Amino acid sequence: MTVHTPRVPDPRVRRLAATLYGYAFLGELVLLYPLYALLFSDTGLSVWQISSLFVIWSASSILLEVPSGAFADAVSRRLLLVIAPLVAAGGFALWVLVPSYPAFAVGFVLWGAAGALASGALEALVFTELDRLDAAGRYARTIGRARTAETLGVLASIVLAGPVFALGGYPAVGAASVLACLLAAAVATGFPEHRRRPADVPAATPAAAPAGAGVVCAAGAEQVGRGGEPDVVMVEDAAAVASAEDDGDDLGWWASLRAGLAEAHTDPAVRAAVLLVATVAAVWGALDEYTPLLARDTGVAAATVPLLLLLTWVGVSVGGLLAPAGERLTTRGYAGLLAVSAVALAAGALLARPVGFALVAAAFCGFQLATVLAEARLQARITGGSRATVTSLAGMATDVTIIAVYAGYGLLATGAGNGVAFAVAAVPYLIVALLLVTRARRSARHRVAAGRRAG
Repeated sequence: MTVHTPRVPDPRVRRLAATLYGYAFLGELVLLYPLYALLFSDTGLSVWQISSLFVIWSASSILLEVPSGAFADAVSRRLLLVIAPLVAAGGFALWVLVPSYPAFAVGFVLWGAAGALASGALEALVFTELDRLDAAGRYARTIGRARTAETLGVLASIVLAGPVFALGGYPAVGAASVLACLLAAAVATGFPEHRRRPADVPAATPAAAPAGAGVVCAAGAEQVGRGGEPDVVMVEDAAAVASAEDDGDDLGWWASLRAGLAEAHTDPAVRAAVLLVATVAAVWGALDEYTPLLARDTGVAAATVPLLLLLTWVGVSVGGLLAPAGERLTTRGYAGLLAVSAVALAAGALLARPVGFALVAAAFCGFQLATVLAEARLQARITGGSRATVTSLAGMATDVTIIAVYAGYGLLATGAGNGVAFAVAAVPYLIVALLLVTRARRSARHRVAAGRRAG
């Protein structure tokens, strides 16, 4: 059973979506993206120094992810979305004004902090506002299109970086990156935000859910109520979620943090959704950093490598746009999506030929779609007021998993090559798919047995 979504969205829904897409595009329109490694090298940094900067970047994001989510729940999610690009702009300006290892390190700390400030707050604000407008069922397609807008921002930065660099060097590229951040902050001021005090929110009761509303359990395979096989993402009734949610409570930072951690710890459905997001998003997200190496191993000239990478980015863009169709997937369908994408990734990587990148692009398309659906499912599971905190917890789990993938990839690729490392990285998706199918079958047997007992 899926959430009913009006064919013609409320104009306020369209305004929210337009603001989100503009913010997502500008947030990724950073012309320093394709050039910052060259900036570091041209400044005189060694390879190990550059690698240490990446570690600083990841560590700052991990350490600040959950605390910033709790801050968003306690204060204002829109405020954090305005501040985040300003913080990133400060880091980019520092890089080009005083290029040095300390400046680069501080810049990465600021960039990591910006990502942490925005990650949980953005998803929480969008879901809450859509839910307030009785359009929670549009979350997956809206966030999917936002992911595509981000991808288009990255592609635009790649296209524009060369000409801008030719005109003014690193200072011009840095200035353009700062300008994009300032524009993103300006767009963020247009986000709606309706905070509610605890006294304004009705208490949740089990009777609030409609009799026919299906609810997927921790692994997305058990169903309560009536209906057939549960959908993998948007199966809860939006009104029931809204009645249970205490969004916008003025709990304070510490109380918001504790409430979010408690919900993720004590609610099996939320905990499983957090783990699913971390697993699905992290592996292919980490592999993306190594696609240039995989492309080079196909034997193409260096000038052709960007064209192969463009294929993967097209796949990612299409994956985000497929979210409305993906919402109709059952648990078994979602498992099939993961399995087919994993096989395509392994096959494309092991081919070691340019044509293999068509399969890699198809795999990235599937993984992007699976990530969007997993994120939507997490938002549908959260019922407490610390929505941004729980979302940030999923972001932190993703970052930690990415670091683990980096380490494992380095060991495998060193000994067996990039193609084998990519193929092995597909295995976790097959395991997750198998677990989902197994739990779906077990749930189906339980429903049949319960029906027989009732009869």
